[in-house]
Order: sequence, then C-alpha cells, then structure tokens
Amino acid sequence: MPIPVSIRPLAALDARLLSSQNTGDTSYWRGLVSGLFAADPKANVLLVSNTPAPASVPQAWKHAWMTVPGSSRWWSLVRFPLAARKLRAGAVHTQYNVSPLVRNGITTVHDVSFFVGPEWFQPRDRFLLQTQVPASMKRARKVITVSETSKREISQFVPSVAGKIVVTPNALGDNVRPMPKQQARTAVSAALGFDGPFILTLGTRWPRKNMRLAIEACANLPSSLPHKLVVAGKAGWGDLPRNERTLFPGYVSDELLSALYSAADLYLCPSFHEGFGIPLLEAFACDCPVLCSPGGALPEVAGDAAVVAADFEPTTWTNLTESLLTDSGKLESMRQAGTVRLRDFSWTETARLTAQVYQEVADDRP
Repeated sequence: MPIPVSIRPLAALDARLLSSQNTGDTSYWRGLVSGLFAADPKANVLLVSNTPAPASVPQAWKHAWMTVPGSSRWWSLVRFPLAARKLRAGAVHTQYNVSPLVRNGITTVHDVSFFVGPEWFQPRDRFLLQTQVPASMKRARKVITVSETSKREISQFVPSVAGKIVVTPNALGDNVRPMPKQQARTAVSAALGFDGPFILTLGTRWPRKNMRLAIEACANLPSSLPHKLVVAGKAGWGDLPRNERTLFPGYVSDELLSALYSAADLYLCPSFHEGFGIPLLEAFACDCPVLCSPGGALPEVAGDAAVVAADFEPTTWTNLTESLLTDSGKLESMRQAGTVRLRDFSWTETARLTAQVYQEVADDRP
C-alpha cells in the first residue's frame, strides 16, 4: 500500500501484535487501541504492520491500518521507522525496541524481569534483553510501563531513564467474557472430559511463571478436596511435574478460557515476577477468587481483592489453598472484592494517559 504523505498522524503504532497470540503483550496493544478508538472513533493514530489487517480487528481499526511489507527484524529497524518519518508522525510507539532511526520514539516496557531474575531466561534471550532494551529506553523520548512496581525497577536498573517513565496501567481485555457457573462447567466438561471441581493456573510455561509451585502445592492437598489443577497455556520451555491431579490442556481458546475462569473454584498465580498481571483482572471479572504470589506487581494489582502469599514455599501454598477452599464465606467476600477492584482499571483511561504522552512527544519533536 502506498504511503499517503498528506496524512500527519499524532502517532504511528507498531501494530503487529494486534493479531498475534503473544498473551499479555497482545492484550496490552489490543486494549490500548480499543481505548484510543473508544475515546475518539476518528483517533489520529496510524496502525502500521507488515501484514494486512486481520479480519478479527474492528472496522474502525482497519481504516487506520497501513501495511508496510518487510521481514520482521528489518521492518522494525528500517522499514517502519522510515515509513513513520515519511508520514511525519508526531510520535512512534513500539514495544521494548526503538530503532536508532527513530528520533521521536516511545517504547512500552512491561517489566525488566530479565534484570530482576536473569536465571529465568535462556542465555541468548537474557543477553539480548539486557543489552537492547536499556539502549532502546535511552533512545526513546518517553518510556511507558504498566505499574508503579515496574517504574521503580526500571529506574533501579536503568537509572538514566528514570525521569522519562510514565505509568499507564493495564486493564481487562475483551477476550474473556464471564458466563454462568453451570454453563461454564458444561463447557469445561465437554472440552476437557471431567466434571469435578478444579483450580486454575494460567501462563506460558517459562521458569518465571513458576507453574511448578502450583502443581506441587495442589499435589499435597488432602484427599477430602477432590480438586484437579488445570494448567492452561503455551508449552514454553522447561519440564513440569505431572501427577493425577493435574491436567495440561495447552493453549486454550478465549471461549474455553472464559469458561475455565468462570467454573474454577480458585485461580492460582504463582509467578516469581510480573510487571502487571492481567490474569488477575480476568479472574476478578469471572468471579473467580485469586491466590497470588508476592512477585513483582502482583500485590499492587491485587489490592485487597486477592490473598497474597507471603512466600514461594509449596507448604505455604498448600495450606492457603486448603484454607480458602474450605471457607465459602471467604471465597464469596473475595469474589465481591474482585468485582470492586476491577473498576480501578480502564483501557479508556490508559488510552487517555497514553495520548497525552503522544502529544508531549509530538509537541517537543526535534
């Protein structure tokens, strides 16, 4: 598609993640764009990708979509920056990496867990993240992150960018839709082949997600609690223990994920570290009580709506899980608190804050 040089968008966004299955990253970009167009159906932003707009994106987004062909790495470094420059975009918004060709860049960095826990990453990934992301943040005019926790950690590990960090929190996406509990149980039974009560945990099986803790904790529950543990998410890397209580359905559709949240008696989030933790909001939306770790921004997002474990010991988690599952009053109060907590997060507000960042960078464009 030719580049219409008469258009002068406030910002050009790297839109490639809008149609992928990169879980948290995709949720952020889809939520942000939905918020921008909800606030203004004619939002002066351009969504730039190396592929045509997928059928799944709303029509309003397609009107703002521009396809600039190119392979992924070369596209990020050269093709997209040159297209944005030719368009005279006020700001250029990317994730993690900002090309040296961009002078008015904004980068979203969800977390710096590769500094907090480098052992959670494979050597090559760790090296690239620890070298390229700080360099990109230094090149960027503004750094957006999604929690006060991440802001503090970025400032700690890359102190030279502390003065240009802006927090725009995540919110609940449109991929998870709560459903009545019996309907959800029927859907789960049809998909996974069991009808009993269960506990849910979710995430790509990377070491940082610490899925092993949930598995070990549930394996030690007393026989009086017949709950299975459903471990949903992509395979990732690293082995996990298996036992008779645990089911591994792999990556699940949004519809099945909604059913899992809505039917589960408890959601476990055992991550060593999160920059935010959108699954907590998804669980709150589906009236699913949450037990989470103290890792990263999880306590910040949980507020008083979830139980936050004191540590990462399996015994602690077994005891907390048993205590919650045998206290219906506590679970009900957590469901109510989750509904209230969810109101504190809005993609419309996040989009408003982000648009302010776009305008600041555009006004101060060199």
